[in-house]
Amino acid sequence: MEPKPEQSPPHAYPDHWEADVVLRDGGTARIRPITTDDAERLVSFYEQVSDESKYYRFFAPYPRLSDRDVHRFTHHDYVDRVGLAVTIGGEFIGTVRYDRIDDRGRPASAPADEAEVAFLVQDAHQGRGVASALLEHIAAVARERGIRRFAAEVLPANNKMIKVFRDAGYTQRRSFEDGSVHLTLDLEPTEESLAVQRGREQRAEARSVQRLLAPGSVAVIGVGRTPGGVGRTVLRNLLAAGYTGRAYAVNHAFDEGLATLDGVPAHRTLGEIDERVDLAVIAVPAHQVPEAVADCGEHGVQGLVVVSAGYAERGADGRGLQRELVRQARSYGMRIIGPNAFGIINTAENIRLNASLAPESPARGRIGLFTQSGAIGIALLSGLHRRGAGLSSFISAGNRADVSGNDFLQYSFEDPDTDVALLYLESLGNPRKFTRLARRTAAVKPVVVVKGARHSGTNPPGHAVPVSRIPDATVSALMRQAGVIRVDTVTEMVDAGILLAGQPLPSGPRVAILGNSESLGLLTYDACLAEGLRPRPPIDLTTAASPQDFRDALAEALADATCDAVIVTAIPWVGEDGEAETGDGQVLAAALHTAVAEGSAKPVAVVHVEIGGLAEALAAASSTAAPRQRPTTARTPLPEAATDRTAAADRQAPTDRATDTDRTAANAPASPRPPAAPRPPAAPAAPETASPAPGAPPRPGRIPAYPAAERAVRALAEAVKYAQWRRQAAVPGKVPEHLDETIDEAGAAALIESRLAAAPDPRGRQLGHDEARELLGRYGVDVRPTLPAPDPDAAVAAAARLGYPVALKTTAPHLRHRADLGGVRLDLTDEDALRRAYGDLTDLLGKPAELLPVVQAMAPRGVDTVVRASIDAAAGAVLSFGLAGAPSELLGDTAHRLVPVTDRDAAELIRSIRAAPVLFGWRGAAPVDTAALEELLLRLSRLVDDHPEVVSVALEPVVVAPQGLTVLGAAVRLAPPPARNDLGPRRLPNY
Repeated sequence: MEPKPEQSPPHAYPDHWEADVVLRDGGTARIRPITTDDAERLVSFYEQVSDESKYYRFFAPYPRLSDRDVHRFTHHDYVDRVGLAVTIGGEFIGTVRYDRIDDRGRPASAPADEAEVAFLVQDAHQGRGVASALLEHIAAVARERGIRRFAAEVLPANNKMIKVFRDAGYTQRRSFEDGSVHLTLDLEPTEESLAVQRGREQRAEARSVQRLLAPGSVAVIGVGRTPGGVGRTVLRNLLAAGYTGRAYAVNHAFDEGLATLDGVPAHRTLGEIDERVDLAVIAVPAHQVPEAVADCGEHGVQGLVVVSAGYAERGADGRGLQRELVRQARSYGMRIIGPNAFGIINTAENIRLNASLAPESPARGRIGLFTQSGAIGIALLSGLHRRGAGLSSFISAGNRADVSGNDFLQYSFEDPDTDVALLYLESLGNPRKFTRLARRTAAVKPVVVVKGARHSGTNPPGHAVPVSRIPDATVSALMRQAGVIRVDTVTEMVDAGILLAGQPLPSGPRVAILGNSESLGLLTYDACLAEGLRPRPPIDLTTAASPQDFRDALAEALADATCDAVIVTAIPWVGEDGEAETGDGQVLAAALHTAVAEGSAKPVAVVHVEIGGLAEALAAASSTAAPRQRPTTARTPLPEAATDRTAAADRQAPTDRATDTDRTAANAPASPRPPAAPRPPAAPAAPETASPAPGAPPRPGRIPAYPAAERAVRALAEAVKYAQWRRQAAVPGKVPEHLDETIDEAGAAALIESRLAAAPDPRGRQLGHDEARELLGRYGVDVRPTLPAPDPDAAVAAAARLGYPVALKTTAPHLRHRADLGGVRLDLTDEDALRRAYGDLTDLLGKPAELLPVVQAMAPRGVDTVVRASIDAAAGAVLSFGLAGAPSELLGDTAHRLVPVTDRDAAELIRSIRAAPVLFGWRGAAPVDTAALEELLLRLSRLVDDHPEVVSVALEPVVVAPQGLTVLGAAVRLAPPPARNDLGPRRLPNY
């Protein structure tokens, strides 16, 4: 049924409904409201729709649109009648329309809250998820306009459309009436609809990155006619890597007679190429980029790598050019890496893509690497190469105008060739989404992050993203909560990455240390204690130990059920003539390989000092074939990290650098004394093998080695913490149900609404003491009352009302919570003591009108703590905890968690501060009631999660006694909630 149009007044064009989206196949499209200027586009679109699709839309043959139809479908008031279109290249590929109706199905206006909805998608674009994306966006528009339900009539044969509605996750009802299926959808988002939306987002965004990394053909635009230059360099690197697809050189300045360049076809434009190009690398001056992008879009290119500079890194004018570049590319359905990008690499055997400025493609491995800095990308590629570690993929995003670290996480999550994701980030465009994606990815594979520009308070040049004001310590805590391994330097990132990519996860913090140097063993022992590990006393094999001794000791440690990981320390052997032996390194490496290949699945790391030949043996990859499987252990219930399958790497490995080796090197026999010469040959490379099936025992991988004990231990400590997080994440925390019995969510909502309405201000308002007590009381948080004491008599009256003993304290902002300045007097047991304290207070600090003194009943003695919750527009609600006073204010000893928190989060929060022992009976004191403290954290989390208008809460101090706790002070601020970009329909960010 098509409702008759109403003559309701038009509203302003809602430009906030415009959105770029990623479709199911990884291409992009734009969703926008239909306007009166779209008549020709609508007619052209309709002409390209099949007769069958038209019949499904109108329930009758409908070969063309009449003028009246065109007018109706292009004229909307954006309230009761709304139409959205999906466009690629400026042309419609799909439309959706709703018309508000009453309970009898007739055209209506508000307060009617139901609308009839109908879709039409061009046949060539069906199956790309166009209708699903349209449903998400039209549902969001309808909710904004007060519509709560959609009604749809669908022919029974239109299975595709029925599936779109059925799979959306909304609560729905279905009936069969008059030969059609009548569907009613409740538009209130559900857990299922949000899960469906995010699942589609993950698959689409992962596919969009996969299309960039696995193109069947590549055109380099801007290849110079003479050697040198950026374009020619990219083409040379592409060919040197052995790219398996078709490559083309493009430059509009080529001579017409030029057929090939560097052995590949040369063309003046993409239009001369007789096939569709999948990926274009643009290396022309910035002012020529728009022409190149248009040429790509018109000839069906799927993605762009823009290495050209001259964009946001140049200032405001450059940011404008960058936004226009993204808009232009997305209008053609293309995604962009860059601009100012270093390039991309995919080492898969069937791809071998090096579309970057890196002169040498890295070896094939199991590490995925994303960086927002070309310089850091160069350093990481070089460092991993020196370590003999390989990569599965590499993206250097430059200014990160489109493809971001979030997209890389989406791709890494399901990429079977990536076991560890390393990210160097200088900005977080969408922190909420990042933590959500990181948590999901970290549940199956490690995510290691270095965050640059941590303390500048601004974004690096070229990064046009919102600036979050969250302190760096908070960002680090939130990453840890999401399972992210955050390290401080790129060296630590490589150290952790090669261990995680080649070793199983430890099942605990117990570390065995063995080696031929007592001193190096003690250094390793101390480093383990400093990192919170539980080392066993080092086993000194003495300087006379042979490789066979190392093998036997390592085998024994791996078989020992009381240790979870092993660190091997080694120094050079000294010969009878006093000279260091030079041929022992490869023999020792072979001995360690043998012990590990035959032992239990535990992580092993090597700390070595100047051993001749060992560095080369550790750096050289030997075999990537699947070795004999080692027995699994019941002590590690989580999936282990898969192993590195890196092909043979360059042997360059100076002895002052850390290295690694494959655990399946040839089992060379060990001699009682390490021979000086000849040196045993390195084991030959074996063919690549497929990834192990899910749940299969882990393959032995490379043994990472480090030049310093501290680096090895720090990498192992990160692996221990990550493994613990994985085990805990397998059984999620929960919010106790009994809290619901003492929470009045509706009453709190009414109170918040009334307070905001009483003082409308976009900046919000601070609640008074009594108002804050009332609101917090709705959530079971009892704040001890205070009474004003403008003079001594009022103080005495307040004390009589509250009951002695009492506290007298100032509430002036400059003295609040400053007992050290004399602004608080405690344990006043009678009227005389109170009057004396009042006089002392005013004599010392000023007049009562300046001090604003109050009287409060004394609380049981305990530990003073502070609990806060605040809203960051980018990251969301954050719950914080610390001890009151110097620990949190001076030393920054505060822990943080993203809201909502679970019982496990609350327990970890209070235990993660450095001063936590004070709560648990430090120095013989009585332990305090941490269970009551955890419940308080859960209640405050619920409050700010249920009511985003509560933008700030500070409970200070919260005195936690051996039995119960007392909240002595509370400050609450209300404001219109900041817009959330993670709950609406899918859309790409526009910075």
